[in-house]
Formats: sequence, structure tokens, C-alpha cells
Amino acid sequence: MRVVVTGATGNIGTATIRALSTDRRVDSVVGVARRPPDQPGLPDVEWVRADVATGHLDPVFAGADVVVHLAWLFQPTRDPLTTWNANVLGSRRVFEAAARAGARALVYSSSVGAYSPGPKDRTVDETWPTDGWPEAAYTREKAYVERLLDAFELSHPDVRVVRLRPGFVFQKQAASQQRRLFAGPLIPGWLARPGVVPVIPDIPGLRVQVVHADDVGDAVRRAALDEASGPFNLAADPPVDPPVEAGLIAEILGARTLPVPARAARLAVGAAWAAHLAPATPGLFEAVLHLPSMDTGRARAGLGWVPRSSARDALEAFLSGLREGAGGPSEPLAADSLKGRLRELATGVGRRP
Repeated sequence: MRVVVTGATGNIGTATIRALSTDRRVDSVVGVARRPPDQPGLPDVEWVRADVATGHLDPVFAGADVVVHLAWLFQPTRDPLTTWNANVLGSRRVFEAAARAGARALVYSSSVGAYSPGPKDRTVDETWPTDGWPEAAYTREKAYVERLLDAFELSHPDVRVVRLRPGFVFQKQAASQQRRLFAGPLIPGWLARPGVVPVIPDIPGLRVQVVHADDVGDAVRRAALDEASGPFNLAADPPVDPPVEAGLIAEILGARTLPVPARAARLAVGAAWAAHLAPATPGLFEAVLHLPSMDTGRARAGLGWVPRSSARDALEAFLSGLREGAGGPSEPLAADSLKGRLRELATGVGRRP
């Protein structure tokens, strides 16, 4: 079986490549990226340089039995037209090229961010509306690509389509990348050391779900190689929320929680964005506050998927990578460095593609 993976050098992509490379049913893995690694860590992976938004994809997908679409551009957050072209129009190009190539299956990594606002006190399944949050480019784009897939499934009933909707995805190697994408160059990694931060803000409504990248990679492998179809929520237990009695992050960092009104948190995020001190937009923060809690029963039953890492494991891996400035073998997962932080500042916080 030949599996082609777009966005293969990113957080989920690297985990997916690892998972596919260990399955004997896979004869060929093709990693597609704008910046393939100079020193590939897995010798059995064929690397192809291509941009899903502009590249000629037909020869890249030729002979593919399964196309896994993971490519996604988070920045420049200050230029939503660029991310729209890459993420929405690029996804459409991937789907159409996969159909022309005769791929039997298409696996797409959506997100909890595709969901409409929902409850925190109970979980929702995959039938919850996927209209996103209108004020954030990321959630708008994830929701729109869900509509593209709706149309694709109607016009290509012979292609098995799987949509994976993970929560926040963490691994040690991606910690520096995620710091660059969401926190910016002014946040030092040593803040993630236990005992350094005395308090963690307890913000009403801030209840999220996380999952380790390797577990998402395993879900992608199962979705690609088995006969499942449709959407699947992916998250580990327990949800990460910061009440005074049981805050996972506070517990890991040896801190206590401090109640902070949502309005104050919004103002702080907005001020950092307006001052070009952080790349994460106020709209994205608002979207996180409105995310529903997902039920993962369908993934467990339909994919036979059980996360090997708990939410605590995933968070500890991320925080460990953050304080160590850890990175991976690809340019998107480059380790933290002073030179890299200076480049972030020089190219404009939130403007670097």
C-alpha cells in the first residue's frame, strides 16, 4: 500500500510518518512538505518538496492508495488571506488531486476547533455542528474545509473519507514550534520549570482536551489502513481545566491556581496582540473559551483507538520540551535558539509564514 502524507514535517505529520513506517501493510510512505528534512530520520520514507497551495500535485499523488492531508499554515496570523489560500484553497487542491490520482481513501486532520461553541459540563459526539468560531481564522478555516469535504463526499462516493478531530496535540519535539506559533519570542522556556511560576490563572470557561502526537499518529494509521469512515474525535483523559482543587498544569508545575476573570484575560491577550508581542489572536483565545468537550467513544469503537498517553503525559512532554528548547528533525520543528528568536522579532511577531 502506498500512502502519501502532506504536512509530513509538522507536529502531527512526524508522528504519522513514524506510525505508518512501522506497519507492515504499508509498502511506501511519501512525505510531502514545503521544506523536506535535510537528514530524514526514517530511511524508508520518500520525501517530495511541494506546496499544496501552489504546487503541481498530480505527480506527487500518482499511485497513492491513501492520501493523508495534514498540511496547515498557522502563521502569518496577521495575514489571514495567506492562511486562507494555503489552508482552504490548498485543501481543495489536495482533495481534487487525490480523486484524480484514484486514491481509495482520504484522511484529513480536522480539529476540535471546527466545532461550533458547545457545553463544557458534558461531552458532544461527532454530530455536533462544525461551524467553528467566526472571529478566528483558524476555526473559520477548519469549519470551511469541513464543508469542502461534505461536497467532496457527495461527488466522490467511491472514496472513503475519514475526518479526525483531535484536541490540542502535544509532543516534546514540537514544543519549540508551538511556542513560536502561539506564545511568541518573548516567553522564556525556563518558565516551564516546576517551582518557577507561582500561580496558574483559573479562567472561567477555559476547559480544553489534549492528546499526545503519537496517539494521533496511531489514529491516522488506523484510519488510513482500516475500513473506517466518517469523523472521529481524539482526546486523552482527563480534560485539562484549572479548578483550585485539581489543576493538571498547576500540579505539574508545583503552582497554585488564581481565579482570573475571562474579561481580564481577554484584555491581556488583546493588548499583547495589539502591541505585536504575541502571535496568537484575541479571536483564537475567544474560540478556545467556547470549545465543546468531545466524546471519544466513536474512535475507540470504530478505530479500536485507545490513547497510550494520558493528558498529563502529553502535557509533561510539552512542558519538558519547552524548558529544554527541544526540537525535531525538520525545519518546522526546529529547536529553540537565540538566533531563531531574533529572527522571529525581525520578521514581525505573527507575520512569519
